[in-house]
Amino acid sequence: MISLLLMSIIIIIISNILMMLSFMLSKKSLKDREKCSPFECGFDPKSSARIPFSLHFFLITVIFLIFDVEIALIFPMIYTFKMTNLIIWAKTSFFFIIMLLIGLYHEWNQNMLNWTN
Repeated sequence: MISLLLMSIIIIIISNILMMLSFMLSKKSLKDREKCSPFECGFDPKSSARIPFSLHFFLITVIFLIFDVEIALIFPMIYTFKMTNLIIWAKTSFFFIIMLLIGLYHEWNQNMLNWTN
């Protein structure tokens, strides 16, 4: 018990010494202030926050999230292939893939995938 307490104290002391050394030795200047500022979607953090946002960025993000969730749903389909009846699995998989293709066709038809709009 005492050795555990002693090791914990030593670890805390060493980590504090290292943090203090890195803070004292780091080179921070006023010129590096731009590097430390947050960068979000090409916005300048020093300008006004009330500038218009391109809706196309939002649409691309929504499409990415939809396809990301679809991939998360396709992986279990591969795993369940061995456990279920082949006909039921094929019908479910075919229906799911058809829904994805219809959604992709709709996005393509609405010109959501064209960046030049």
